[in-house]
Amino acid sequence: MKVVVAYSGGLDTSVQLKWIKEKYNAEIIAFTADVGQEEELSGIEEKAMSTGADKVYVDDLRSEFAKDFVFPMIRAGGVYESGYLLGTAIARPLIAKRMIEIVRENKADAIAHGATGKGNDQVRFELTAYSMEPEIRVIAPWREWEFKGRTDLMNYAKQHNIPVPVTVKKPYSMDRNLLHISYEGGILEDPWSQPPKDMFVLSVDPEDAPDQAEEVEIDFEKGDAVAVNGKKMSPLDVMLTLNKMGAKHGVGRIDMVENRYVGMKSRGVYETPGGTILYRAREAVEQICMDREVLFQRNTLVPQYAKLVYNGFWFAPERRMLQAAMDDAASTVTGTARVKLFKGSCTVTGRKAKKSLYDPTIASFERENVYNQADADGFIKLNALRLRVRARAGL
Repeated sequence: MKVVVAYSGGLDTSVQLKWIKEKYNAEIIAFTADVGQEEELSGIEEKAMSTGADKVYVDDLRSEFAKDFVFPMIRAGGVYESGYLLGTAIARPLIAKRMIEIVRENKADAIAHGATGKGNDQVRFELTAYSMEPEIRVIAPWREWEFKGRTDLMNYAKQHNIPVPVTVKKPYSMDRNLLHISYEGGILEDPWSQPPKDMFVLSVDPEDAPDQAEEVEIDFEKGDAVAVNGKKMSPLDVMLTLNKMGAKHGVGRIDMVENRYVGMKSRGVYETPGGTILYRAREAVEQICMDREVLFQRNTLVPQYAKLVYNGFWFAPERRMLQAAMDDAASTVTGTARVKLFKGSCTVTGRKAKKSLYDPTIASFERENVYNQADADGFIKLNALRLRVRARAGL
């Protein structure tokens, strides 16, 4: 049996690699997707081999991740519930897609992932896999093995000399990529417990951020960021540049309790520095470039779009359909936004566009000859007609 195992080097995937090899007497192909983990990938190939992998893939998917996954989602304004910018959710379809490609390249029999039976990632991985290979076998150790929690995994790792980054002192799990880093579990399971200051990896504490604000200008074409401070950039370089800027000023931290697809509530703490800047800047350009009714219709679709991404339906036809609508709405979003970064905040300070729908000669309170204010009388009465009829009827 030949199994392609999603391997991050963390506690769950390190244990599962060893466990699958022993339980299934399998040939293990470990796959690590570089989606922006940076120093976390140091020595990961050697670690996978020493843990029992027979072959290792470490693929740099950052450019594809930025261009074909993060940017389309940002064009659509995808935000889940009270502010989650979908950093983990958007990476899973890309990882699973590449896993199936490796299955085909190696004529493997199955894929395996370290997602728990309580979480969203199991759904995201498997929906993508089945959409590409309907008959693929999926091994999900958390739904099979005898371990009850991460303490059991840590004991297993110790017994088998498997090095893992999780300790009893820091029992929360982390997931990092180009868009964000998430923290869940352990001490964070108490929603009243404040995250420890030393937990955060990407950004400085807003209280410790520079006392001098920094302004940044971002150019957009059809909803995509194409330049930062006048310098043309690829989607990947835009993300890398804005991540550094945002992290320096403590931008993009959020602490929320969200509703998982499987039905339970879960507390997550996130750092999304560059993504937060992009969302704010894109919204600023939309305000002057997108038609009122198009903006309204697009915004009504955002919760459904975000739900599809969160629940793992990236490759489903309904997400593709919504994406086409979102991209059409974004086709007019070409312009420049200026935002100010200061101690955790990202504030829009200006926006401009050659084809702006904002006309100061019409909006001005000063004298002008375009808008006849007397026209508002009939406009208001027509809109009030049904209300007046109800009032007359005593309703």
